[in-house]
Amino acid sequence: MIEIEPSSGNVYADLGLPDAEEMLVKAKLAAKIGEILADRGWTQQYAGEILGIPQPKLSKMLRGQFRGISEAKMLECLTRLGRDIQIVIGSEGPASSVGRVEVVSA
Repeated sequence: MIEIEPSSGNVYADLGLPDAEEMLVKAKLAAKIGEILADRGWTQQYAGEILGIPQPKLSKMLRGQFRGISEAKMLECLTRLGRDIQIVIGSEGPASSVGRVEVVSA
């Protein structure tokens, strides 16, 4: 019998990576960037010129290799693609809890 362990919703946390929350945020941002580029039918070369990222680095980002790209750069890419970015600070939780960062796409 194969034992199945339910996911926490964050594959990076499930793998025990120390920066799991950051990696999940970057993965969601990269996925959105990739979705927009695919919808527009842009080549990676052209997209890289518009986004200010060399094509090889853009290719890596879109394949999930985004350790060398900051969240700020990914947000800049989205604004260059005509997307508005809103940062909302939620209400305070219990004093003992740690807040979280979440990507929500409209």
